Amino acid sequence: MAAGVAPGERGATRIADRVVAKIAARAAREALKTVPVDGAPPHATVTVRHDVARVRVSVELDYPSDIGAQCGAVRHQVVQRVKALAGMEVPEVAVQVERLHSAHVRAAAQGRTL
Repeated sequence: MAAGVAPGERGATRIADRVVAKIAARAAREALKTVPVDGAPPHATVTVRHDVARVRVSVELDYPSDIGAQCGAVRHQVVQRVKALAGMEVPEVAVQVERLHSAHVRAAAQGRTL
């Protein structure tokens, strides 16, 4: 029955924004490799329009660390995974660092020095 229907009339698959947000959050976790011991995992919000996703990812990072490199890795991984899994272009990934977790403060709280 579908063989007689023109491709333009068959409809389209729409991926929900929340699904794209989950893909983006998972990609951020993959890029960071670790989440601070007392930190929250990355979470994302997206706006999708015409198969183009704009993504905002919030992360918590250990400090000291190369914050710029970690944010760059998150951006790259989010673009790659959303394109591969959802088939969407991602021209914009805003990475928001919500909190830095200091290894020095954590060690001092445990009675150690670094």
